[in-house]
Amino acid sequence: MPFVTLHPEWKEPLYQQLYQAIREAIESGQFPQGSKMPSIRRLPEELGVSRTTVESAYQQLCVEGYLKSRPQRGYFVAAPKKQDRQLPEQESALPKERCQPVVPVRYDFGTDRVDSETADITIWKRHIRDVLNRPDSIVSYGDPQGEPALRSALAAYTYRARGVRTSAGQIIIGAGIQPLLTILCGLLPHKQVAMDSSGFPQAERAFADCAFEVVRLPSDEEGLSVEALKKSGVHQVLVSPSSPVGQGTAMPPARRFALLQWARETGGLLIEDDYNGELRYTARPIPALQGSGEGSTVYLGSFSKLLLPSVRLSYMALPAPLLEQYAPRARAYNQTASKIEQLALADYIRSGQLERHLRRMRKLYSQKSQLLLDCLHKTFGEKYPAVLRETSLSVLVQMPQASQAAERASQQGVRVSAAGEDFLRLGFAGIPFSKIPDGVEALYQALFSRNQPLKKS
Repeated sequence: MPFVTLHPEWKEPLYQQLYQAIREAIESGQFPQGSKMPSIRRLPEELGVSRTTVESAYQQLCVEGYLKSRPQRGYFVAAPKKQDRQLPEQESALPKERCQPVVPVRYDFGTDRVDSETADITIWKRHIRDVLNRPDSIVSYGDPQGEPALRSALAAYTYRARGVRTSAGQIIIGAGIQPLLTILCGLLPHKQVAMDSSGFPQAERAFADCAFEVVRLPSDEEGLSVEALKKSGVHQVLVSPSSPVGQGTAMPPARRFALLQWARETGGLLIEDDYNGELRYTARPIPALQGSGEGSTVYLGSFSKLLLPSVRLSYMALPAPLLEQYAPRARAYNQTASKIEQLALADYIRSGQLERHLRRMRKLYSQKSQLLLDCLHKTFGEKYPAVLRETSLSVLVQMPQASQAAERASQQGVRVSAAGEDFLRLGFAGIPFSKIPDGVEALYQALFSRNQPLKKS
């Protein structure tokens, strides 16, 4: 994504600023014809805006012929560069009726937050205070690789929780996934990396900044196509085996085995993004891929949904060959994560609080997800089926004209997002338990109480 700066203080709406920036990028050739745009699922987090802002900008670009929406695949650049296509002047003006007043969010089904009532804030604050009361521990920069206490605690925790086989010396700490990927890019032997067609804008940005070519590969109901990976000739691939694929399940064992076999046969490298891998609650969590292929797998983990999104602590476990390359240059990197938070998290893990909190969250999210599914079935009926996306803490509702539906809901104070053009995404981590029934009812009223309800296309 070309660098975009949005200005909330300007009179011009954010979606119009984003629309203009993307349009100019397409016309200048920064987005070539046929290239895939960042997904609506990821771009709001990257830019710090609402899903509605991105959806509105994309929809207008589709209307004007700059983008084309492909169901289940995303948005693609449809227009050639400016010199190849002359547009009438009036195309630059957005329809006045789209400039809607901002409506306060009453029911937040977004996926970028957790419920403040369920977050372990009190105990987390206690661990922060304990670290602050140890001045000798916090008056230095700390270890560039990450605090040894935290790396040791993570090595033990990830083995218990995810089956990851690593040592403290193989773990690198960072303030989010992007700084870790930047370090990783300096260690990789090839300047190409593959990922599935759904994309991951933050990862793509890190790879692009390091002059890597990102190769998008097709997926099916079981996840990324291994046959397509073999044909691509790419030797490094970013995968998320624990994330939902198909109808909401994790990548099945046969596809996971095929990826490991590809790595063994080709000497390829798997970069495993284990986002929320331990937050599985309808059944036992599926072990991380790294545990079966530690020599050919880079493991990435974080605590954004398990602890707090504002605690920007992530970690990366390197296999031995990459660790040998990293060790001589480790001191050349500045540590991006707060030493205070690192030490607090180490204490939090070693005291057993993290795993106790994880057990509470599994129970809570099981109850929340079931309540949301029950309310959706009762209110929307079988015409609009819903499926649980477990580790992403969300539910997908089959809905035609999903972008339009999400925008209509936002005007009634219900925050949801479109997942392609055929599904609405409702997150349940951030909304209080007590608000879910009323939120679902408000969503239904927003979509179907008018004279012209949404219809299947």
